[in-house]
Amino acid sequence: MAVDLNGFTVFAKVAELGGFTAAADALGLSKSMVSRQVSALEDQLGVRLLNRTTRRISLTEAGTVVFERAQRIVMEAQEAAEEATCVEGAVRGTLRINAPMSFGISQLGPVMPEFTARYPELNIDLVLNDRRVNLIEEGFDVSLRISAMTDSSLIARQLAPVERYIVGAPSYFERHGVPKRPSDLAHHDFMLYTLLARPNQLEMENAKGEKEQVELKGRFLCNNADAMLGMMLRGMGLVFSPDVLCHEHLKSGALVRVLDDWTVPALTLHVIYPHARHLAAKVRAFVDFTVEKFGPGKAPWVG
Repeated sequence: MAVDLNGFTVFAKVAELGGFTAAADALGLSKSMVSRQVSALEDQLGVRLLNRTTRRISLTEAGTVVFERAQRIVMEAQEAAEEATCVEGAVRGTLRINAPMSFGISQLGPVMPEFTARYPELNIDLVLNDRRVNLIEEGFDVSLRISAMTDSSLIARQLAPVERYIVGAPSYFERHGVPKRPSDLAHHDFMLYTLLARPNQLEMENAKGEKEQVELKGRFLCNNADAMLGMMLRGMGLVFSPDVLCHEHLKSGALVRVLDDWTVPALTLHVIYPHARHLAAKVRAFVDFTVEKFGPGKAPWVG
């Protein structure tokens, strides 16, 4: 059965935006044309895709299945068009990037003007959050992640290491003293980052191979590292912090690292993209740029 692919495009937009008027505006079509396209697709498929009322529309069971497929069809068509324009190396289209909130603000944001200046025909959709996104389902082209390991279904390029330290403001240590061993941390106030799998559990090891496990305690729990940093600078408590967040404050003396001779395994900054897609010129350009700015020996927080 031959089907009109334009109908899938129009239907996907209606389902995505939740209405014919919004879809018509986004596609530059009349509302009546959008309605006719969806009706024609329903006739071709022999199923009802949308429940229509005077106030709202909703997907039928068949519509939900078709919507998922239609999104992929539209995405593949867009990528095919972008690939066709990139035969001679042109970087065009829209690049959807996901990155951790604090890293995006402190490290990625400052270098993005240079990237956009290099590729004036490229549009950027940068989404910052600290949750683990599904690149394929959420339509991201590329992601930056700080992790110990990556999803095997994705391609990951290792960039710079990310060390983690116990840090606090000098004013905090003046009031509460300086811990000498990891076990001493049980008697200190921590601000705990809740997006860690075990935010209050810590194991450290020294050069002699000695290991100590400690349960961190704190009255303040938070899911944003920048908020915790601001309070830590004012002496509110200690934080188990990545160096990418605190390195400038350690250099200035605004923060102090303790237990220097005890460490935890380092994490790694990765640039990640789905292997199922052909690597578009826009993705390759961004991957190369991140290697240039945050690759081994180049990241500003290392060394």
